[in-house]
Amino acid sequence: MWTSAYRDDTWRDLGAEPWDLLVIGGGITGAGIAAEAARYGKRVLLVEGQDFASGTSSRSTKLVHGGLRYLRQGQFLVTRKSVRERERLMTEAPGLVDRLGFSLAAYPGDQMPQWMYGVGLAMYDALAGKWAHRGQDTGAIVERIPSLRGSAVLGGYHYFDAQTDDARLVLRVLREAVRRGATAINYVRADKLLRTRDGRVRGAVLRDTAPGASREVEVEAKVVISATGAWADELRAELGHAGRLRRIRGSHLTFSADRLPLPEAVSLLHPRDQRAVFAIPWEGVTIVGTTDVDHGGLDVEPAISDDETAYLLEVLGKAFPSLALGPEDVISTWSGVRPVIDTGKADPSKESREHAIWREEALLTITGGKLTTFAVMAREALAAAEAELGGLGPRGRIFDEAPGEIVWPDALSPAARVRLLGRHGGEVGAVLGDGADARPIAGTVALWGELRHAATAEGVVTLSDLLLRRVRLGLLLPRGGLDHIAAVRAVAQPALGWDDDRWAREEAAYRATWTAAYAGPEGLTGLPGAIVP
Repeated sequence: MWTSAYRDDTWRDLGAEPWDLLVIGGGITGAGIAAEAARYGKRVLLVEGQDFASGTSSRSTKLVHGGLRYLRQGQFLVTRKSVRERERLMTEAPGLVDRLGFSLAAYPGDQMPQWMYGVGLAMYDALAGKWAHRGQDTGAIVERIPSLRGSAVLGGYHYFDAQTDDARLVLRVLREAVRRGATAINYVRADKLLRTRDGRVRGAVLRDTAPGASREVEVEAKVVISATGAWADELRAELGHAGRLRRIRGSHLTFSADRLPLPEAVSLLHPRDQRAVFAIPWEGVTIVGTTDVDHGGLDVEPAISDDETAYLLEVLGKAFPSLALGPEDVISTWSGVRPVIDTGKADPSKESREHAIWREEALLTITGGKLTTFAVMAREALAAAEAELGGLGPRGRIFDEAPGEIVWPDALSPAARVRLLGRHGGEVGAVLGDGADARPIAGTVALWGELRHAATAEGVVTLSDLLLRRVRLGLLLPRGGLDHIAAVRAVAQPALGWDDDRWAREEAAYRATWTAAYAGPEGLTGLPGAIVP
């Protein structure tokens, strides 16, 4: 699937006959729509103008959660849907969506009294249908989270949510959609909507945006759904409609687990504006986020600002003063742009996270919402097109069943096996191969076999696709993993079929992308070393 020949093979057939459904946007919302439609036998084409999950869906806080903070804003419907979907995702995809313990830490000066935390968590658990929180005094919370020692923490509460690898979530959903009969292709942009004489949208002009490509094709479909997230207003503008979205940037800092050790997540209120901020162990590192600031144009990759960096370091000073964390400790950053429905609130954090579906000249747009509720959003979008597509029937599983017998290399721990099954589902055998690549990439929990399989069969078009989204070395390793580039090249270049000139161009482009949008405040310094795989 998605081998080096897939782009040319797929392109030849794009305009051959009308599709039932054209989905524009290859993030989690579009992936969910394609997977659900394909499950019920619809002929589906999904196109993504850049890489799959390259927008908001690879730049989240990696949480699958109900949004405890939304209860403070009265967004009960969002929270109820989210906690129920969280439970479903954990049940169906262990190793991809996993339970995560949280310590909610209370501090002097917090505007919300400690007892109110307990009320909110009781509501949170009631919506999920399980009682899973308890209070903690200062001694208990410091014993659980030793890094809090030395802070003014008063105690708090312990509760549970869940986390994921957001880009791998998109990839698994999309690849299962393709196995059900859908077609999905990255680096294909919907340049222009096609319309009937009476103005109804009937398809799109598609353009190949892969490096060196120059081709276009017209495709027609019974239904066109825009699942382009923060970019949704651009297609709507082509139909003459005013913008309805507010683009809000959320940024994150990454620290090594040695520098910021956490056995589980910590949630606390920022001293400046009382927003909830999280410090979370993830994939062997610790991530801290997020911010909520208005974002401007979308023509360049979003990146953290100096003010956002200072904001996040300030809250770390409150929670972990003994660690004396500074900008020199940050190994990577990332920023995502969330689409929320603009209601004109002065504070971006107070805008609703509910999703919206608009039907305009037969173009269906779905935007807003949360990663956690992508499957619910998919069914609601398809229900809005029922007149053209027909009904879907009862809701089934989100993910395909895990494969039966697997020959596991002895070196893989039970936890590593669960992780691989969750991220790769039915393709775990291809990832493992003969077991020779079942070794972790130094400094990460990812395997060399995952990198080889991604380069071979996961639609990688650029080196950034491989290192930022398929195997997340750009987030997990200092200097974007460039210290490992010789080892990465030895495994990936033959699988990708790139000559030396192409590799050199891709490496330079990746270095520029990482430095501009993912580097820590110290940036990229020095020359990459040589690490043998």
